[in-house]
Formats: sequence, structure tokens, C-alpha cells
Amino acid sequence: MAARQSLTEYRRRRDFSKTAEPKGDTGGETSARPSFVVQIHDASALHFDFRLEVDGVLKSWAIPKGPSSDPHDKRLAMPTEDHPLEYREFEGVIESGEYGAGTVIVWDEGTYRNLSTDRHDEPVPLADALEHGHASFWLNGRKLHGGYALTRIRADRGGEREAWLLVKHADERASAHGTPDPWRARSARSGHTLKQVAASGGETS
Repeated sequence: MAARQSLTEYRRRRDFSKTAEPKGDTGGETSARPSFVVQIHDASALHFDFRLEVDGVLKSWAIPKGPSSDPHDKRLAMPTEDHPLEYREFEGVIESGEYGAGTVIVWDEGTYRNLSTDRHDEPVPLADALEHGHASFWLNGRKLHGGYALTRIRADRGGEREAWLLVKHADERASAHGTPDPWRARSARSGHTLKQVAASGGETS
């Protein structure tokens, strides 16, 4: 029930008779290891969408410059509405005139392990860690690997939107490569670029 309620804003913004995005009626499949996905979205402003499976939905942040494997890079992450688990597989074109109109590709996908702890070094559920403004996790993706942290740097009040930072841990999977050019980047699912998906009208098979 909680997951369904958290998708209210997601559904309110979309006309599912006009968009191929999943409505989230089936609830999606959960697994022993929670999933993550990073999508590149050529909307009104090109950005990366970073999504973590938490309590039956995908908690989501828009990251203008994309996740980086370099611990020196502090990536601004703006929270967006929760998305259904089925959105992990969405790749295609959102029609002009619809919310988020533009092309979407799945740049990376995989599972993650929660690393969040309290001041006594006791494990903290990821939902609670996010609620308190700092969460750490280990990504096992096709492209992203190792520890990352999301930290809230501004609360949603006084007319200002909530804001977070996504930062790579300085571990054995860190590198100085940063983030690839989103226009040259290829989908982890289809191998296609944004331009190829757009040219095909969303057909990625």
C-alpha cells in the first residue's frame, strides 16, 4: 500500500494513454538484492536520472552532470518523484507535450548493497538513512562499481528545493575517469545511443 501511495505524484503527472512509461500497476519484481538504474534523459535539459530501489519503489534524483567514478567530483542531485520498479527497464521516447518529453536510455543497471550505519556503526535501513539525510551504498553495475554516498545539502523549505550531493567513495573501484559524454554513451540494455533511440522512435530491439 505504501509503495502505491508514493507513486501518486508520478501518476498524476502522466497521461498513460499517451506515454509508454509504465504505470506501475503490477508492483514490479523485488529481489534479495535491491536494484539501481541510471538513465540518460534528453528532456528540456539533458541529465542523468539516478534511481535506487527502496521499499518497493525507485527513489529518484536528477543529476545534471551524471554519476562520477572520481571521488573528487561532487555531483548535484535533485530529488524527483518516486518511480515504479518497472521503470528500471524503460527506454524509449516520451512524446512531445508529455511530462518529461524526450529520449531515455538505460545507461547503467545492477544491484546495490546498503552500507549506511549510525554513529555507533550499527546498520541503518536505507529508507531511514535517506530520511536522515545521508546514505551510503555499494553499487554492482555494468559501469558503476564501488561505494557511493548521497548527502542532503539543502532542505525543501523557504521556497528552495531540496538538494543532495552524490559522491564516490575513495575505494578500490574509484578512478579519475569521471562521467562519459552522454551523447556518445551507449545503453546497457540495447547498446544504442540517445540519437539512435530517438531516430528509431523508441524502438530499441
